[in-house]
Amino acid sequence: MSTLAELQQEYETIKSKGLNLNMQRGQPSDANFDLSNKMLTIVDENDLVTPGSVAIRNYPGGVKGLPEARELFATQLGVHPDEMIIGNNASLELMANTLMWAMLRGMKDSPQPWVKDTAKMIVTVPGYDRHFRVLDELGFEMVSVPMTSDGPDIDAVEKLATDPAVKGLFFVPTYSNPTGDTVSEAVVARLASMATAAPDFTIFADDAYRVHHLTDNPDNPPNLLRACEAAGNPDRVYLFGSTSKITFAGGGIGFMAASVDNVAYLSNLMGAQIISPNKVEQYRHVKFLNSYPGGIPGLMREHAKLLAPKFNVVQEVLERDLGGSGLAAWTNPKGGYFVSLDTTRPVADRVVALAKEAGVALTPAGATYPHKKDPHNSNIRLSPSRPPVAEVEAAMEVVALCVKLASAEYDAAS
Repeated sequence: MSTLAELQQEYETIKSKGLNLNMQRGQPSDANFDLSNKMLTIVDENDLVTPGSVAIRNYPGGVKGLPEARELFATQLGVHPDEMIIGNNASLELMANTLMWAMLRGMKDSPQPWVKDTAKMIVTVPGYDRHFRVLDELGFEMVSVPMTSDGPDIDAVEKLATDPAVKGLFFVPTYSNPTGDTVSEAVVARLASMATAAPDFTIFADDAYRVHHLTDNPDNPPNLLRACEAAGNPDRVYLFGSTSKITFAGGGIGFMAASVDNVAYLSNLMGAQIISPNKVEQYRHVKFLNSYPGGIPGLMREHAKLLAPKFNVVQEVLERDLGGSGLAAWTNPKGGYFVSLDTTRPVADRVVALAKEAGVALTPAGATYPHKKDPHNSNIRLSPSRPPVAEVEAAMEVVALCVKLASAEYDAAS
């Protein structure tokens, strides 16, 4: 193993190259976007009224979205069209609005609005920084449980759910951000049937990566909505998804699924906010995705061809440069948009700072924990989706070197 002085010299050599590489956010590449360019012109003056007789230029149509869109995306989430609400660009907006209405009015069977309690929400860690931001801004107290290879630590979740102030669980069930873990059938069964002190305990499942596979043997998570229904708790879960990483991140479709009763309750409240969502955008997606060879699965296979080499090179560099060193551990996901790296020493912030000085931007250390505070100072989210493969490789070589250097610095100071 190299000495601290040797690592410092190697680092200075890298710095002198003047790199400018970015692996900070999970954004699609332009090549991924190009797969959907035909959608830009697929709707014209001949498509002013849908087959369901909705005029896409006018107000009427309802807050639940086009029937054709509800049918299309119900297939993606494995639910029925009457269990769907189709929104505008961002699923995050649907999540935030659902949580906001829960705070102001409560869920369908809540004894009172959540804001009148000290509302607590279970979150998984490491997790998604935008979830934490929404909960923080709405005034929730976040309580963390580890994200395991089977999903949320179910023993911890069941224990926390004995507190009546704990109103729910917010997590990513498929290819979790950032670990890439997928919830197991056993955990889903326990989530669906567990006893909760709060009668309105609700699971908010951000299924952003349900169809975002990288391999030919993808994870196939159980259906949370059907599991809750079978367990006698049909109103316990809301599912969310979008086309942000299917078509255009800046011009996609967000959608959600819940029981028919929950859809009726929430769509009534949403009617105070909007008359109808963007029906033109929804119909463009319907026409494009239904006409794409193989439909949504066919398009996702093309995305995987672009993404898999980038994720493969992340694994190759980490294994080559850090494998067997005892300095770090990392995930090897079958899908999603991230790789989760954990340093053995508490040096994640130093690794990110060193990488930045060397010209590689990473997600800030701590971002994968509530309030940006990683108690172990070990987790780093790697986002290889946007840069070309060669840039991903160069960036990962810098990351590996920074892990070695930061660890050597820590050991020298101990």
